Formats: sequence, structure tokens, C-alpha cells
Amino acid sequence: MTILFAPSEGKREGGTLEPIDKSAFLFPELYEKRAEAAAIYRDFVQNASKEKLQKLFGIKEPKLLERYKGDIFAKKTMKAVERYDGVAYDHLGYDSLPEAAQNYIDEHLIIFSNLFGPLKGGDRLPDYKLKQGERIGEFAPEKFYKKEFSEKLTSYLTENGPVIDLRAGFYEKFYTVEIPHITMKFLKNGKSVSHWAKAYRGRVLKEMAKRAIMDEESLLALDIENLAVKEIRQTKKRKEIIYEITE
Repeated sequence: MTILFAPSEGKREGGTLEPIDKSAFLFPELYEKRAEAAAIYRDFVQNASKEKLQKLFGIKEPKLLERYKGDIFAKKTMKAVERYDGVAYDHLGYDSLPEAAQNYIDEHLIIFSNLFGPLKGGDRLPDYKLKQGERIGEFAPEKFYKKEFSEKLTSYLTENGPVIDLRAGFYEKFYTVEIPHITMKFLKNGKSVSHWAKAYRGRVLKEMAKRAIMDEESLLALDIENLAVKEIRQTKKRKEIIYEITE
């Protein structure tokens, strides 16, 4: 079982784990590619004007600009799943989960970082800021990772399926799932609402982790509070579970 997940704009500051190196991420044999992207980011951040940094980070506060200007290769790290603190991660509540559920997330979750590409929930991640969709100068991370990581990722997912794709649509630019997989759509009063979708992606992941879900049958049998299966749509490579939010 592998669950694909989006990052969040918000991140926790600090860290107590060692800085990034080849052992920090999924696919250590591709570390030099990640390091290439990180070096482009570091050099840009350390030399860019305030206006360019504001655009890159998507923030204006001077204090926050300073927070992200350090050498990303020297920063302490924490688990990727603990670094992010947006809506989906708040509803996941990783810190409050039992150890077995945390281990499940560490091993079975792949988060698509805007800077570092696909990484496991338990991989080590430094504090950084990169607004979704922003180029680093002329460098487009989503195109880079799609080109350099897709083959390896498809092979990994084939060996570690079934695959549950809970990413926001933007992250298909980083990787298009090429094998049979499951997606989920969350409707409130018949309409898709971004905030609710983020929240329930986190809640679904939480319940999967607590029950150590490893197959499609167990996933479909999950009884999640305030969610009702409305429809299941099947195409050649994708099964879409459409939920109605009942709260």
C-alpha cells in the first residue's frame, strides 16, 4: 500500500535531526538530483532581492523572509510528515497517533514536496519555503522531478501497491500515476470545496494508519465518521471513490 499526498504551504520551524544527505530521502540513488534542485534554491535565496523572495515564498513579512534564507544543506531536519502543518496535516494529527500508526505513515506515505519531490513521510526534511507553482529563477521543480523521478517512482509503486492518490490536482505535474490506482473526491452538498477536501484527506489517512490498511477491500470497508460513499467510478486505470460529507 502506498498513499500519495500533497505538502502544505505551512511548515513547522526548527528540527533536531541531522541535515540532509543521501540517507535522508526515498531513492538515495537519486539524491544528487535532489541536491541539484536544493542548490539552485539555496543560491537563488541567498542572492535574490526582497521582492523576488517575497514572490518565491509567497509571503511579505520581513521576519519570515529571514527565516528561510539560511543554507538549506546545513539546517537541522525533522520527519517530513511532522514538518508540514496545513489543514490536511492538522486533521491527520500525526503526533497524537499510536506508534504503530505513525510507523505506517512513515513507510507508506509519499509526500510531493515542491522543492524535494517525492519523499516518504518519515524522510528527513529541512525548513524551507517555496510557493506552489513558483519557478526558482528559470528552474521549474515540477518539470524537473517529473523527468528525473517518474520511471523510478512507477517501478516503486508497482512493487508497493495498491496505490491511493490523495494529492491535489496540481501535483500531477510532478508525477502522473501510470498504473491502476484509487482516487477520492469529497463533496459537501454535492459540491467540491477545497478546505473540506483537505480536511478529509487527512482524516482518511488517519483512519487508514490506525487500521494499517493494506488492501483495497479493507479500504472500501472503512467506516469514517461524517463520510458516506456516494458513487464509485471505474475507468481503465483509475477507481474514483466519491464521498458525500454529511456533517
